[in-house]
Amino acid sequence: MQRTAILNVVGLTSRLIGEHTPAIRAFVERNRSTLIEPVLPAVTCTAQATYLTGRLARDHGVVANGWYDRDYAEHRFWKQPEQLMHGEKLWEALRRVDPQFTCAKLFWWFNMYSTADFAITPRPLYPADGRKVFDIHTQPMPLRDRIKKDLGPFPFRHFWGPGSDIKSSIWIAESAKWIEEKHWPGLSLVYLPHLDYNLQRVGIDMDKIRFDLRQIDNVVGDLIRFYETRNIKVVLLSEYGITDVEQPVHLNRVFREKGWLSIKDELGRETLDLGGSKAFAIADHQIAHIYVNDQSILASVRAALEATPGVAQVLGKMEKHLVGLNHERSGDLIAVSDAKSWFTYYYWQDDKKAPDFARCVDIHRKCGYDPAELFVDPAIKWPKLKIASKLARKALGQRMLMDVIPLDATLVKGSHGRIPEDRADWPVLIGDFDQLPRTGIIAAHEVCNHLFRLCSTGNGYSGVSR
Repeated sequence: MQRTAILNVVGLTSRLIGEHTPAIRAFVERNRSTLIEPVLPAVTCTAQATYLTGRLARDHGVVANGWYDRDYAEHRFWKQPEQLMHGEKLWEALRRVDPQFTCAKLFWWFNMYSTADFAITPRPLYPADGRKVFDIHTQPMPLRDRIKKDLGPFPFRHFWGPGSDIKSSIWIAESAKWIEEKHWPGLSLVYLPHLDYNLQRVGIDMDKIRFDLRQIDNVVGDLIRFYETRNIKVVLLSEYGITDVEQPVHLNRVFREKGWLSIKDELGRETLDLGGSKAFAIADHQIAHIYVNDQSILASVRAALEATPGVAQVLGKMEKHLVGLNHERSGDLIAVSDAKSWFTYYYWQDDKKAPDFARCVDIHRKCGYDPAELFVDPAIKWPKLKIASKLARKALGQRMLMDVIPLDATLVKGSHGRIPEDRADWPVLIGDFDQLPRTGIIAAHEVCNHLFRLCSTGNGYSGVSR
């Protein structure tokens, strides 16, 4: 077996590899690379599940970063149990060839209760007094205290939210080195999210993102050198490319105007009653799953979507089958935005009645992905002072909202999820592969077998079981 490290450089595309990424460019020049035709939706959880199982969503079940649970009548976003991802995983297939094979899964998603040997994932603690304490979850569990003792606490505020920056990717990279030095896994899966942040804030503006490119290039280059000196094959991989957007589309507000939403007043704030609504959208970047509880209005819902500016395509039963999204977790309809648009989860019509969590970093309560969480509300005059004051009061045990997130979705300038027309915005696979197609393009579900062949060099095994 060939010891391998797969570095998931989120948002990396051929467009971004150049003068500001000398280490990545040099790695490309001495290896083979291919574009990956993105899976739909081109979002974190679906892309990773497709890469790790060699299956489409119809089989692995990960239809987006979140979906509506019809049994509980609740949305489920950013859940972590690996059991949500169905099918044999890459490391499980490799373990069938070599029972002694080990895998470290570092900050890839669906990373709790994993069949991987070592796992680290972000996981806050929620004491009964209402606090939110940043932490990690590890497998095996004792690893948690040991790695925090050696590396310090995981910089959670730099992993997601307005403070997201290179510090989280640096910590993850150091954790990968720590695992390698102490446990010597056969396969290391390393998630490096840094490019995801400013690309969503500012879009593909080289003047604004060149520093981000240099920062992640330094981290990637250091990891490449570290692994290669230990005779470990390195693979660079990305999940999607981020493209410029200029128009947020509020599908739930469209449905509200039609009278299809059930809205509950909670202490003067509005919450969306999913189970009582006739139809609603679970938004996720440039796609949205539309769940229709009242099937008698299905045709009307589709017509409303098709008439909404910013909606490029609506997938029904047949279209979902063609793209591999015909799974019970999928919406009855799926909306895909046009190239310059993306979907919000917003359903309120008056910002004064927005739910209290709308102005907070709260990825689980929101019935959709909210990239506005990457910003501090520009209406706050002294944001650093306000945040510092709130953190100090929280440290003293006081309870309050960290309500610093704006409700202005037009601040977001980059998004992903649809299939970009320009292949320069497609994800990439780079490494010492010997069977990449001459076309320079592979489908997302083909990535798994290429990774398998690289890791299992010389064993003669044919690939991942399907």
